[in-house]
Amino acid sequence: MATRAKKPKLDEPAVAIRVQKVSKSFGPKLAVDDLTIHIDAGSVFGLIGPNGAGKTTTFSMLAGYLKPTTGTLEVLGFAPNQVTALRSRIGVLPQDALLPASDRVGEFLTDMARLQGLPAHKAGGLARDALAEVDGKEWWNVRCGALSHGMAKRVQLAQALLGNPEVVLLDEPTAGLDPRIAYEVRQLIKSRKGRCTLVVSSHNLQELEEVCDGAAILDRGHLVGMGSMAELTAATQEVRFKVTAAVTKVAASAAAGQGLTPLALVQALPMVKLAEYDDERGELIVHFDARGQVDAEQVIEAALWVLLQQRVRISGVTKGRGLEQRVMEMTD
Repeated sequence: MATRAKKPKLDEPAVAIRVQKVSKSFGPKLAVDDLTIHIDAGSVFGLIGPNGAGKTTTFSMLAGYLKPTTGTLEVLGFAPNQVTALRSRIGVLPQDALLPASDRVGEFLTDMARLQGLPAHKAGGLARDALAEVDGKEWWNVRCGALSHGMAKRVQLAQALLGNPEVVLLDEPTAGLDPRIAYEVRQLIKSRKGRCTLVVSSHNLQELEEVCDGAAILDRGHLVGMGSMAELTAATQEVRFKVTAAVTKVAASAAAGQGLTPLALVQALPMVKLAEYDDERGELIVHFDARGQVDAEQVIEAALWVLLQQRVRISGVTKGRGLEQRVMEMTD
């Protein structure tokens, strides 16, 4: 029998998912190695990594499709394969899910609602609500086999959202969708934030950076990075200015008499720990310590003032490194 999760302290968020020292082997192949992840209730959490990183295996264990070889895994305090305890409390969208071609959409969703243990007299209404949420209520009487790829993906998403489950697992939810539909799916995910816990596995790093509160980065079965999105992208530790190489040269200004470059002047700002120029990327990178009650906006304001005074041309400003660059740095 599973042990229910401990009640959190008043100043701690509830944990919806606990993965503790989990490994999964397929014969001699170790797909996931000693993985520990805790996911806060109400958050959107990303699973990130290249092909072969262990994302799909981890997702499958969370969904109850696979059992870990070693370690413990709990969803809402239960092992994922405890179907009775979790019925209607967890929704899943697998990447390669197929719809029954001959079923009508409404029939399929109503049957799925009943299979999830939702009251029979409410199943039809809940199915209509879920279909409306993905903007597909006009498909009620359409046969699943007649749906386009984008329509089918949204019906599958509606199935995962049936009955407002407490945890929703989404594997590549926008794969193969056109930009407009993918945007709508992202907005739907963001609208669910705080109402349920969502775990999203995806190769689309810009998408994950937009919708996720935090993420785990996997590589060859190992956890190589985890934290809030701000921590992973260093958004609370550095800002980047897309500039000309003039930051490394003495400017023709009052500072020229001191022999100082714009780079040196930015480095001299009291809130700056380190200023450096990446010649390959054409970026001035300014590091700061957020623990000193300095935020990125203050650093941007002060550095911009210096750079504009020195007539440095600026074509862009970003907080942190961006998730894509961070993942590239952490994985082979």
